[in-house]
Amino acid sequence: MLGTSVPAAERRRALRARLGSGAVLRFPGAFNPLAAMLVEQLGFDGVYVSGAAVSASLGLPDIGLVSSSELALQALQVARVTALPVLVDADTGFGEPMNVARTVQELEDAGAAGCHIEDQVMPKRCGHLDGKSVVEVGEMVRRVRAAVAGRRDPDFVVCARTDARGVEDLGAAIERAKAYVDAGADMVFPEALRDESEIATFRAEIDVPLLVNMTEFGKTPLLGVDALASLGVDLVIYPVTLLRLAMGAVESGLRRLLVDGDQAALVGSMQTRARLYEILDYAGYNVFDAELFDARALAASQPGAGRDREPGAEVEQQLRGQGGAGDGG
Repeated sequence: MLGTSVPAAERRRALRARLGSGAVLRFPGAFNPLAAMLVEQLGFDGVYVSGAAVSASLGLPDIGLVSSSELALQALQVARVTALPVLVDADTGFGEPMNVARTVQELEDAGAAGCHIEDQVMPKRCGHLDGKSVVEVGEMVRRVRAAVAGRRDPDFVVCARTDARGVEDLGAAIERAKAYVDAGADMVFPEALRDESEIATFRAEIDVPLLVNMTEFGKTPLLGVDALASLGVDLVIYPVTLLRLAMGAVESGLRRLLVDGDQAALVGSMQTRARLYEILDYAGYNVFDAELFDARALAASQPGAGRDREPGAEVEQQLRGQGGAGDGG
């Protein structure tokens, strides 16, 4: 209730402890805090904040238009409501090396457990589209070094993403990944690998945890968790899955509402009010509020209570009696 009580530092330590454990950590992308709460309640290992999903939620394409502050705000809102580690897509780091360091610190302050930085040229593109460009290896090495130097918590995970497979070739992508590990990257994310053999080759060449992207409609085939485990994958993200599911349902529902003139035929497929309140722990808020005001009532009934009231208490009581912010229904 009112967000997680698990400190960010503890979530970072938990992520580091589980990386390389032999288990495949599953991080669905949450496009809002409510989705993150459901990810946790259903038993996943972590939450991913996708740059593509943040962009789309703002009505923008994934071409580098979102600012670091907008991304950090989304990370903060998601990390506030879940005890799971939150991994954030930090694109190219939002500028020169000093900007990369500041981005990492913004995400630390937001409560994230880690982020990934990529080697694309700005303006960037979705990792599974053609027409991408990558920076020189030295420039990306500087980005990684800046991210590592910028973090204040050594448990904050810095992941290096390379998009070189779609621009150069697999061998070049592996060599880049090795250079990024030498620069301090804790984990590697090779984007848009073509098949299982490429994942296996990457795994054999890299001695840090490996992240794989299971996005729909992309260049990498969709693999189950058992197949990923057999390939030695440490963490898998499903960046836009929940957004696509939600928006597919929204569009279908809107079309039906437009044709039918009412939503009666859609009610059976909706999340119920009771289920929504269960996810939100609505009852917990009611208990908190009731206990707080029961305690105030008891204190007010004690002799001399009126003389000891804090300044502003009368104003608060008047506002509550007039229908304050909590009376919206």
